[in-house]
Amino acid sequence: MIRRALIATGGTAFGVALLLLAKPHQLADVATTAVPPTGAGGSAGASAGAAGGKRVVEGDMEETRFGPVQVALHLDGRRITSIDVLQEPDQSPRDMEIGSYALPQLDKEAMAAQNAKIDAVSGATYTSDGYIQSLQSALDRAGA
Repeated sequence: MIRRALIATGGTAFGVALLLLAKPHQLADVATTAVPPTGAGGSAGASAGAAGGKRVVEGDMEETRFGPVQVALHLDGRRITSIDVLQEPDQSPRDMEIGSYALPQLDKEAMAAQNAKIDAVSGATYTSDGYIQSLQSALDRAGA
């Protein structure tokens, strides 16, 4: 019995080590919405000429059981520099409580992974699923 437990523990540790060594996917070069420099008179809808520029890409609004979720990615070249949550479930105090702890965790995971292959937050499954779907649609628009 103890031998099986040791083998299972060792196998799990080996599997986790392999997962940690895996490289995250990178965003492809694609022109999207350019972000004008602060104070510039340009339009936010202007197209970036190269993937090296700063831009914002909005994801689809995803309807969940408790309300819509939508994110926008701030990209510098192919790197996600920040994520804005444009819409989140907020019809009840419980919805807002869930969002207040789940969304920062999802942002942190997505920033670290630089893709949408992130885990849902326990207790916030619907919000997490909507977030991940909106994030993936933004990445698709960016050419990932």
